Amino acid sequence: MKALMKTKPGVGNVEIVDIPEPECTPNGVKVEVQYTGICGTDIHVYYDTFKNYPPVILGHEFSGIVREVGKEVKKIKAGDRVAVLGSTMVTCGECEYCRQGYYMFCKIRRGMGHGVSGSFTRYVVVREDMCYKIPEKVSFEEAALCEPFAFAVQAVEELTTFNVGDVVLLSGPGPIGLLCLSLIVAHGCKVIVAGTKQDALRFEIAKKMDADIVVDVTSESLDEIVNRETHGRGVDIALECSGAESSVANCLKSLRSLGKYIQCGIAGREIKVNFDTILFKQLQVFGCVGHSLKSWDRVISILEQGKVDLKPVITHKMPLSKWKEAFDMCERKEGVKILLSYDG
Repeated sequence: MKALMKTKPGVGNVEIVDIPEPECTPNGVKVEVQYTGICGTDIHVYYDTFKNYPPVILGHEFSGIVREVGKEVKKIKAGDRVAVLGSTMVTCGECEYCRQGYYMFCKIRRGMGHGVSGSFTRYVVVREDMCYKIPEKVSFEEAALCEPFAFAVQAVEELTTFNVGDVVLLSGPGPIGLLCLSLIVAHGCKVIVAGTKQDALRFEIAKKMDADIVVDVTSESLDEIVNRETHGRGVDIALECSGAESSVANCLKSLRSLGKYIQCGIAGREIKVNFDTILFKQLQVFGCVGHSLKSWDRVISILEQGKVDLKPVITHKMPLSKWKEAFDMCERKEGVKILLSYDG
């Protein structure tokens, strides 16, 4: 079968290769991948700016159909439709973080798509505990968003509280930003979405997802709009979802005293910020990395209830053979979430 693999360290070195079809282990679940979303991590692995262990198959945001289970598997059966928590492929299971469900902080953790081989292929074999059955009314396309949606759930539902009447600034309307938007809107908040002229398509999607205001900071004054919408008070909560230095500065500046700041975007380098803003405004600052077992349980509950529509975030579906074109589209912000499917 075919697979999209990082073959060796360095920029690039990603190509479609032939690999053997994996065999199901006694405690394994063999999943036929239906869709895998392109994540920013995949782009970072391509450029070798995110730690990876080649040769390694890329891809970790995926859904699929169970085709075979090992004799030790109890709860998952062939034919089940699943989303897979690829972040826990390698963990110790014993440290304080693993025991609490916060596997992201396990010192030996390696996730699919960078630490161990992932889902840009036809079949993967995973453990039973990594599989989450998806409701019948949820499509495979939507289910492929479970992993990034779990990130959004942690950012919005678990770190702090959002209340009806809050004014929220969301800076960076990429896939994570728009998934966060879907949840914030459900809380009844007024949402200002900020981005740049490159985000024109994403602004249109944000408006369809009921963002109250979109702001192109390259041609409009975010300060003036925040002052107008908050009567000079500042926003209650700011989510930074781009990792850009200017975006971080805008979020901190826009917050009211005693406001809340949530960092979702990865800067990937040292940046300069006016750190005293946190002190003088007495801000609450939260970092959000990945998700937890609690996040995934909530994701499945939200999907079962149908309270949030993830479909607008999916803008393109393409075959795996066109992966480079799809990666380039992501970099140019010509889509939001692009899904790849096997066409070997």
